[in-house]
Amino acid sequence: MSLFRTKSVEQSIRDTEAPEHRLRRDLSALDLVIFGVGVIIGTGIFVLTGQVAKEKAGPAVAISFVLAAVVCGLAALCYAEFASTVPVAGSAYTFSYATLGEFPAWIIGWDLILELALGAAVVSVGWAGYAASLLDDMGITLPASISHPPGEGGTINIPAILLVLAVTALLVRGIKITSRVNAVVVAIKVSIVLLVIIAGLFFVEGGNYKPFIPEAVSNPSVEGLHAPLMQVLFGITPVSFGWLGIFAAVSLVFFAYIGFDIVATAAEESRHPQRDIPIGLIGSLAITATLYAAVSLVVVGMENYKKLSTDAPLADAFKSVGHPAFATIISVGAVVGLTTVVLILLLGQSRVFFAMSRDGLMPPWLSAVHPRYGTPYRSTVIMGAIVAALAGFIPLSKLAELVNIGTLFAFMVVSIGVVILRRTRPDLPRAFRTPMVPLIPILSVLACLFVMLNLPVDTWLRFLAWMVLGIVIYFGYGRRHSRLGVVQARAASR
Repeated sequence: MSLFRTKSVEQSIRDTEAPEHRLRRDLSALDLVIFGVGVIIGTGIFVLTGQVAKEKAGPAVAISFVLAAVVCGLAALCYAEFASTVPVAGSAYTFSYATLGEFPAWIIGWDLILELALGAAVVSVGWAGYAASLLDDMGITLPASISHPPGEGGTINIPAILLVLAVTALLVRGIKITSRVNAVVVAIKVSIVLLVIIAGLFFVEGGNYKPFIPEAVSNPSVEGLHAPLMQVLFGITPVSFGWLGIFAAVSLVFFAYIGFDIVATAAEESRHPQRDIPIGLIGSLAITATLYAAVSLVVVGMENYKKLSTDAPLADAFKSVGHPAFATIISVGAVVGLTTVVLILLLGQSRVFFAMSRDGLMPPWLSAVHPRYGTPYRSTVIMGAIVAALAGFIPLSKLAELVNIGTLFAFMVVSIGVVILRRTRPDLPRAFRTPMVPLIPILSVLACLFVMLNLPVDTWLRFLAWMVLGIVIYFGYGRRHSRLGVVQARAASR
């Protein structure tokens, strides 16, 4: 059936060699690890730690971060096999095309567009908030009308727009200069995180860890469409704290790891993708999971979880112990750190768009590569403009959870795809093999599904609406213009 026609791995790799679509291979394994660390360390450390500790998990927030990392780690093992076997831009979209077929691949590509574009917009708005706060500390106050979108007290978020446009221009200039800028910023960001851990240890009080897992209390504040799907399906009353609170927190802190799969989208620009991509995926996840757990343990040890700030927990924790200078340094780190998150999310977004266009599922002119810089500049510019508009004019606070559900859905498909490709193409050379197949992919699917069930009903409804729109576009354009479909039609007519 044409909806499930697959694009062979060999054909996917041959397409990367076409002169008009060839991307420059400038990235090393270290570059990929830094990309992963750059996109992961951001909102999770600077914002989510306080929110989740105060409202869901208490001092045991570190356990929630570790569990979320385990969910991502299971998916990372599956991504590593795929990306080293099919070193082509597009990540889960490309992998799905080789295993599940064109229509499922389109759905995943459409899902990734939602995940990465919305994620970049959400983070850029967070960056604008930190930037405005820093300027305010310096005596420069931005009017709300130009620093907040409609519906949130303003008219337009100019700082967020300027950030997205600047990052887009950098991405057009080339992947190597992008990686160099990212490396510098990541070094600054990690240094500040280590400063928080080391300096914070001197202010930790053992009493703040007691009880480490607070007693569970009912939380009836989320009802109706805002209730987790698990509650609606199984009649479970949501709780804060206790082990159920820790599990519920996983669906929130999962956002902290959003984007580690971006490493896979850069496979086509890696010098030795069969070796480097697995190192980038697993290495960046291991580093950041360790840092997240350490920071969260230090912060809840410095200040009682009930008193933690939900806006700037790290900075406010140091203010509470009489060291506001550290708070200023941390705020600077947040501004710098969130910049790389936006940068790498847009990098991944443009590569997915580029891959779909090269396959004919999007207009082919979008896959043109810049003759000087070797980047997919048209798809980069267009997606940058869309993200800038989202960040500048749309209130995004209620849509952030769509990023989580989109990512988890992609993780599930990739995990299933590994099992399928093992059965359909056992002959393919695999530089990295996911261990214990099919156990690890099955555990990955179940873990992702569990986290998805903890997301609100209205998030599921918005996600389904986006998928329906994607189906309409596929049947209206993608199916008729698919390069694979055209080739197969010509072969059948001969």
